[in-house]
Amino acid sequence: MPHCLPRFSSIIICSLALLAACDSAGPKFKSTDITGVEYGRTLELTDQNGKPRRLEDFRGKAVVLFFGFTHCPDVCPTTLADVASALKSLGPDAERVQVLFVTVDPERDDPKALAQYVGAFDPRFLALYGDLAATQRTAREFKIYFEKRKSGDSYTIDHSAQAYVIDPQGRLRLLVRHDRIREDLADDLRTLLR
Repeated sequence: MPHCLPRFSSIIICSLALLAACDSAGPKFKSTDITGVEYGRTLELTDQNGKPRRLEDFRGKAVVLFFGFTHCPDVCPTTLADVASALKSLGPDAERVQVLFVTVDPERDDPKALAQYVGAFDPRFLALYGDLAATQRTAREFKIYFEKRKSGDSYTIDHSAQAYVIDPQGRLRLLVRHDRIREDLADDLRTLLR
């Protein structure tokens, strides 16, 4: 019986060492870590200033990518306000992050409307747009759903509401639920920028 206790202790110590080794294998994020997925690799749209943009333009910075539209009554403005708040809490590290807002309403969201919209949240945010075909192509690339729906005399857009975070090397790393941005994004960006 006395020999069991040292053996049992050895098993516990080895198990704890293995757990510690597994725990230090990579960064721990609050958001969903999607590192290695086979999507979200390309983007070719135009920003609100008329400049063609690709994901490669932002290498060296973390990118927060969100799809929405300027006439959105709730999720889009709340999400962009939460992202702006997260960036503010980063202090000087916020300069190492680029926020991209991709419109899923190219019919109404012209460059002037997009500039005013994202500028109201943070002047560093970029809004991206394309024609319907380019918008659909980009949405497919990032597994984003959007659909135009009649609403009275006008229309609204149903769309996916998650944000993505791309690391400074250009790899899609995180999926952030829109209702978790306020709580999780700043910490996840700090982890990614280390």
